[in-house]
Amino acid sequence: MTDVSTPTQPAPSPTRDAVLELKARIGRAVLGQDRLIESMLIGLLANGNLLLESLPGLAKTRAVKTLAKNLAADLSRIQFTPDLLPSDVTGAEIYLQTEKGGEFRFQQGPIFANLVLADEINRAPAKVQSALLEAMEERQVTVAGKTYKMPALFMVLATQNPIEQEGTYPLPEAQMDRFLMHVVITYPDEAAEGEIIKLVREENAQAPRSGEGAPPPPKPIPQQAILDARREIDHIFVSDLAQRYIVDVVFATRFPDRYGEPLSKWIQIGASPRGSLGLDRCARVRAWLDGKGFVTPDHVRAVMHDCLRHRLILTYEALAEGITADQAIDKIASVVAAA
Repeated sequence: MTDVSTPTQPAPSPTRDAVLELKARIGRAVLGQDRLIESMLIGLLANGNLLLESLPGLAKTRAVKTLAKNLAADLSRIQFTPDLLPSDVTGAEIYLQTEKGGEFRFQQGPIFANLVLADEINRAPAKVQSALLEAMEERQVTVAGKTYKMPALFMVLATQNPIEQEGTYPLPEAQMDRFLMHVVITYPDEAAEGEIIKLVREENAQAPRSGEGAPPPPKPIPQQAILDARREIDHIFVSDLAQRYIVDVVFATRFPDRYGEPLSKWIQIGASPRGSLGLDRCARVRAWLDGKGFVTPDHVRAVMHDCLRHRLILTYEALAEGITADQAIDKIASVVAAA
């Protein structure tokens, strides 16, 4: 077993090579969204769930489908609507007539998949949101007194559109806290936009000939590679100084008065201990992806916004001034010293 008490440089890892190959494959099919691809991999390796926020048409669904296709993982998509019921997500017991008589059997819902795309989660009422989030947190579903476990490889990627408010049910802050990361996806740049047009045009041109002499797709990365990677990440070294930096960052969100204005005017409620745990886990994943055996403050800063932006509640004064959670986190990164 690797000694985690001292930092070591990891040996070349076939597992890491497999994960980087997975990242490269997704990158060839999803252009201009490197941040989204990286965040999906970090969430998967950290065994967490992601909230993806963007305007429509920015490749969220395509990225998730490409991840599932290249990972040999089951994918289910749930389109959240106001008339959805909790059993439509988790499943329910149904009555079946057999040779021995009638009996109830549990029919699994779409939540029982490796990757679950919860599309427009803020369009479903609170009961449905709670059913999904309970499965995310507990990694199990209980129906009629029986408990059903989720797969070992399980991640929910929930999406929401930030500009639509009519007919939506915004997630409460306590439920937002259950997501490991809140990823904000932006438009691709001009060069990537042109490459996207070219890629889709080529895909459409090749579609009719896909079964006629087309090269076979590469073999999917086995799920075991992700499970092995998680065990390697468990042994990434976090020094006392790096851990102290994580704690100081989180406490700056809870006690902004210690750093004076403008933080004291901007932040009303800070991050919970889930924020500290999320920063620690994601920073170790980031270090592992970089081929490092130890966490540095740069690794913490690389995941700081995604791990904390949904855990902050800003003051009315900050909202009136148009201040965002990202701006508050930027300020924290500038005033909290990394020893």
